[in-house]
Amino acid sequence: MSRDRLLQRFLKYTQIDTTAGHPGGKYPSSDGQLVLGKLLTDELLKMGVVDAVQDEHGLVYATVQGKVMGCPVVALNSHVDTSPETTGANVKPQVIESYAGGDIPLPGDPTKVITVRDNPELNDLHGCTLITTDGTTLLGGDDKAGIAVIMEVAQRILEGKGPDVGTLKILFTCDEEIGHGVDHVDLKKLGADVCYTLDGPGANELNEETFSADLATITVKGVNIHPSIAKGRMVNSVRAASALVAKLPTDRLSPETTDQRDGFIHPYIIEGGVAETTVQCILRSFETEELEAQAQLIRDLAKQVEGEFPGCEIHVAVTPQYRNLRDGLEKEPRAVPIAEKAHRALERPCSKRVIRGGTDGSQLTAMGLPTPNLSTGQHNPHSPLEWACLDEMEQAVELVLKMLELWASEPKSAAS
Repeated sequence: MSRDRLLQRFLKYTQIDTTAGHPGGKYPSSDGQLVLGKLLTDELLKMGVVDAVQDEHGLVYATVQGKVMGCPVVALNSHVDTSPETTGANVKPQVIESYAGGDIPLPGDPTKVITVRDNPELNDLHGCTLITTDGTTLLGGDDKAGIAVIMEVAQRILEGKGPDVGTLKILFTCDEEIGHGVDHVDLKKLGADVCYTLDGPGANELNEETFSADLATITVKGVNIHPSIAKGRMVNSVRAASALVAKLPTDRLSPETTDQRDGFIHPYIIEGGVAETTVQCILRSFETEELEAQAQLIRDLAKQVEGEFPGCEIHVAVTPQYRNLRDGLEKEPRAVPIAEKAHRALERPCSKRVIRGGTDGSQLTAMGLPTPNLSTGQHNPHSPLEWACLDEMEQAVELVLKMLELWASEPKSAAS
């Protein structure tokens, strides 16, 4: 029953369009996030979580009171928004019971197929329950799988079906996909000693290190004049911006050519006209010094382009986004070892991997709340080829309950 309830929770959450909008306007950036947050608050209240609340920013806070006193307070976090890179509206999930192997065609678009070649982890999931998109939208497993796991953990504790645990805090955030998940988080209100984001792929993966990230905004100013009299007078910022982007390395320092610990510069938005063009580039590296080198490379290329297009002016503004999760975990040195111990107690492997991206955990850790990241059974995020595995989601529930049991035997302070 609990497993089916987990599935139904997940399917229900995917039906709410929580696609993040553009940053810089209203918060949260889309109304669907408020709808899902309200639903989650109501569900928590119905479970018996008396202090569940959705605040004025759409964030959801809740406390699940455990039986064990004097141990560290653990928080769990997932985000309600989904990526704007693929629509999350009108999601039509396909549930595959007892997956028998082989490629998975998606019914809404015959050109979309989840292949074993591109998803070799499918070879280990024969007999499992998979949930896919229909090929026309994303699924929303990032991070509605995490939300479903947290909600199921809370209900099992409240039903007395889990182990004796200490106080559990729940935090659901908005706009994580556009880098603003923790903008309005009140750590005093949350009141946790350690936190885990449920926002990872597959199963049995533990992330204690993430990219550090900056945003480079390149503003190219030209001179606009009617093209009929433009000779010797027009300076086309579109051409200058295009030349700058073309100078960025493509055989290295690009997402298409890097993996593991390799960083990159990724131009992902270009907009404007003859008079002014803006290029947005995300800078990613596991080391802050390399981010600085990437920014300097862009500035050097900008100078070259200014020389090639006399009369144009190029300004490069770099905004810090988040820093490597690794850098703040020493504040609670038990966070990662207890997660590893929980895997061992369940006789599961624990794969410690770096994340080539950021989570709310990166920023929560930087704010002073150590927050590693855990698996939730999601695969191919941000894509119409996205899918999730119910069995891996159930494993995540079991893992979190085991972790909470282990934390319940720990003193409040690591030094105690």
